[in-house]
Amino acid sequence: MLHRAGYQACLVGGGVRDLLLGRQPKDFDVTTNATPEQVQGLFRRCRLIGRRFRLAHVFMRREQIEVATFRSGEAAEQSAQGMIVRDNRYGTIAQDAQRRDFTLNALYFNSADGTLADYVGGLDDLHQRIIRLIGDPHQRYTEDPVRLLRAIRFAVKLDCQLAPETEAPVRELAPRLCAVPAARLTDEVLKLFMTGQAASTFQQLQHYGLLAVLFGQTTERLAAEGDATQQLIEQGLHNSDQRIAQGLPITPAFLFAVLLWTSVQHVARRIQTNGTAPYPALHQAADEVFAQQSQMIALPRRFSAMTRDIWAMQLSFKATKNRRAARLVRHPRFRAAYDFMLLRAQVGEVDITVADWWTRYQAEHGPTPSRPRRHHKTGVRQA
Repeated sequence: MLHRAGYQACLVGGGVRDLLLGRQPKDFDVTTNATPEQVQGLFRRCRLIGRRFRLAHVFMRREQIEVATFRSGEAAEQSAQGMIVRDNRYGTIAQDAQRRDFTLNALYFNSADGTLADYVGGLDDLHQRIIRLIGDPHQRYTEDPVRLLRAIRFAVKLDCQLAPETEAPVRELAPRLCAVPAARLTDEVLKLFMTGQAASTFQQLQHYGLLAVLFGQTTERLAAEGDATQQLIEQGLHNSDQRIAQGLPITPAFLFAVLLWTSVQHVARRIQTNGTAPYPALHQAADEVFAQQSQMIALPRRFSAMTRDIWAMQLSFKATKNRRAARLVRHPRFRAAYDFMLLRAQVGEVDITVADWWTRYQAEHGPTPSRPRRHHKTGVRQA
C-alpha cells in the first residue's frame, strides 16, 4: 500500500536478518519515507506512538506492523548525559542506515523489486557472525545505554561474537544503564531471559559487569555465597530454557523468584534474628528486596505477587501432612512453587525425599487437567 501510494518502503531489521540466517522471524518492521502522519492517512487501523521516536503501528488482521520513517543524519536532541531524548528528524534511506544500532540490523529488503540494500557492511558481518555497532561505540552506547544489553542479547541469540571495538567500552559504560527508565529496562530484561538462552545470557551479563547494575542484590549474594547461588540460578535458568525449547510456557515471576531467592533468604535470616517468625520474616524480606530491585527494574504487581507466593510456599513444603498438603496443591500458584522446590532439590537445598514425596502426592491428589485453575482466569501463565 505504501508503494502504491508512491512512497519508498522496505522491510528492515530483525525480520530481514533472521530470514538471511534461515531463522523464523518473530515479526517484521517496515521503514519508509512517508511521515507517521502520512502512514496514518493510508491505513484505517493505525495509531501513532512515541515521543522519542515517532512511530506508526499498523494493524492488519491479527498482525501489528511497526512502521518507522527514515531518520536523518542530523544530530538528535540529547540530554545533558548524552542520551537521545528525541530523534524525529527525517531523511533518506542511506541516512537512516547510519542511525540504526548494529550493522546486521541495518539491511533493507525492497519487496517491490526484490533487492537488498546494505549501506554499512551488515551482510559481511552477518556471514562472519559479528555484532558491530554502527558509528563510534562509545557515542552510540551513550546515546542509548540499552544497546549494551542488545549487544549481549544478539551475540547470544545469534551465536555471534562482539567486534573488538563494540566490546571494548561495555564494562566502562555499564553504569549508564542507571539512567534508563525502569519500565524500559523491564522489557529488555524479559527479552534477555525469556527467549530460550537465559543461562548463557546470565553468564555474559556477569562477564561484562552488566548483571551488577541490573541485579545488584543478586551480584552481592553471588560474591558472598559463591558456587551455591551460582548453581541455583544457572540451573533455574537452564530449566526455563528447556521449557521454552519444548514449547512450554514460562512466567517472569519464576524468573524473578530464581534471581532474587538468595537475596530474600539473606534478608529474612537477618529479620528472624529479631525474633520474627519465618513466614512474616519472609514477607518483610520480600518487601525490602522488591523495593530495592524496583529502583532499577520495574516489577509489575502481577509478577511480584506471584513471586512472593512461590517463595512463601517453600516454607509450606516442609510439612507433609495430608490435610495441609491437600490445601497446598489446590493453591493457584502450586505448580510454579512446586517447580521451584524441585529446582532447590536439584542443587541440594531441599531434601530429595521431600521432593519425591510431593511429586507422588501431587500426581495422585493434584488438580485434574480438566479442572479450571484461577491463574488461567487472571492471565498468569505457569512457570
